[in-house]
Amino acid sequence: EVRLEESGGDLVQSGDSLRLSCTASGFTFGNREMTWVRQAPGGFSWVASINSAGDSARYERFVQGRFTISRDNAENTVFLQMNNLRTEDTSVYYCTEGGYRDWVRPSCRGTPVTVSS
Repeated sequence: EVRLEESGGDLVQSGDSLRLSCTASGFTFGNREMTWVRQAPGGFSWVASINSAGDSARYERFVQGRFTISRDNAENTVFLQMNNLRTEDTSVYYCTEGGYRDWVRPSCRGTPVTVSS
């Protein structure tokens, strides 16, 4: 059974930073691309993806330069470093399997991020 557990969300002020973590189990983590998405009206919005080796990533244009996705395959964990947070980044963040074009719709709890002005 695939299990993904996110953590690290918090209430912060505009300009602050947060680091989200997601620990995976139930599949061969090191073989899979991983993605962060966030809740959006009508579903989910893609944020960032990283390849299985962790040496290539891509970002949604509104987070490019502020967010960094990384992974530790030895710990089955993917991270999202979020810097210079903006109020529009407020959402519930989820990690999921897959890459930019084929990420799996999340079924986990997510971690809430609230950015106040």
